[in-house]
Amino acid sequence: MSDVLWSKEGAPIDARIMQFTAGDDVLLDREFFLFDITASKAHVEGLAHIGMVSGDEATALLRELDALAADFRNGVFVLDARYEDGHSAIEARLTERLGDSGRKVHAGRSRNDQILVATRLWLKQRLTELAAHGHAIAAACLARAGREALPMPGYTHLQRAVVSSTAMWWAGFAEAFIDDAQRALDTRAWIDANPLGSAAGYGVNLALDREHTTRALGFARMQVAATYAQLSRGKFELAALEALGSAMLDLRRLAWDLSLFTTAEFGFVSLPAEYTTGSSIMPNKRNPDVIELLRARYASVAAARTEIEQLLSLPSGYQRDLQISKGALFHGFGQGLPALALLPDLLMRFEWNAARMRAAIEPSMHATDVAIEAAASGVPFRDAYREAARDAAGAGAGRTPEQSLAARVSPGAAGDLRLDVLQQRLAQLASRCAP
Repeated sequence: MSDVLWSKEGAPIDARIMQFTAGDDVLLDREFFLFDITASKAHVEGLAHIGMVSGDEATALLRELDALAADFRNGVFVLDARYEDGHSAIEARLTERLGDSGRKVHAGRSRNDQILVATRLWLKQRLTELAAHGHAIAAACLARAGREALPMPGYTHLQRAVVSSTAMWWAGFAEAFIDDAQRALDTRAWIDANPLGSAAGYGVNLALDREHTTRALGFARMQVAATYAQLSRGKFELAALEALGSAMLDLRRLAWDLSLFTTAEFGFVSLPAEYTTGSSIMPNKRNPDVIELLRARYASVAAARTEIEQLLSLPSGYQRDLQISKGALFHGFGQGLPALALLPDLLMRFEWNAARMRAAIEPSMHATDVAIEAAASGVPFRDAYREAARDAAGAGAGRTPEQSLAARVSPGAAGDLRLDVLQQRLAQLASRCAP
């Protein structure tokens, strides 16, 4: 490992302790490295504004930072165990190329605000991706809701309850993922605050140009209190994981439905062949493994959230415990976003079995319609309820599922789905979901 940034005379470094404290930080920092370089460029410009580096030095530093970013993308520069972390690697590279000018780059900042700003930029990008996935999933649901309205059973307690339709099923998940996209965007707006320039949480005795770095890095505002920059670490990550978790909860419920609907006992849905796998021993099997793994991914997001939450039993100020949050954050989004990305194609391509769904609609599933019709004619609802219950088996006489659905005219029900309202909401989100 190269010399650490904090090495001092008379303080020997034990390799075992160094390995323990560094952990897998340098590997995790590969995920944040380009954002760290971007923030370093803004910091250099700010230092030039206050005369800490000359114009020529700033030009050289910016050139070398761009070269480092290009080398990293191309695999020429590898972030590995030679360095304690990504921050050390940036300074080591600049010092190697520029000598004393490279040694000036850390003036006025700490590795604390350095990782804060890199993580914040990373989170903004991940939340934009999350919103885009939510938008794409909702768009697929609305497309299919407008294309087909096949009768199917509606369930409560996993028991057949009332007549429903595929259009109602689609509309429910469309609105869910619209809300998830909105939550991702709202969370992105909430965390859109620049911590760079807060140093180790107490500021520095330099008039840093924090307004410039805020603009240059595309933040909506500066995180003003230097102490709050440290207090927000973990809190902002939790908010981002909660937004991701919201979408993953909806994914889990949708995947559960499909897991049931694809069984031979239900037989409501047929999956595209590439979304199934075979058994290693049973030649007759095609298994819905993709759906099951989509369902399982919520656990990884929930675990990441719990890990960070447990880390935050801390006093104010920076504590080294917070280093662990990077792995949890990376793992949570690394498991969640790819799962959501698979969903639109699956939703657009699976097929409903109209005959099986119609066959599963029992006459008693019209009993609620009978009771409400009687109530509408003036019978007290509880009396109408009891009367319908007495003859539930005959409630479907002379009725079809299509008639039941068309008569369901309460806003949001099958007879008045208001898909246009959901389309309007989706359209309003479109520009904000763009990368």
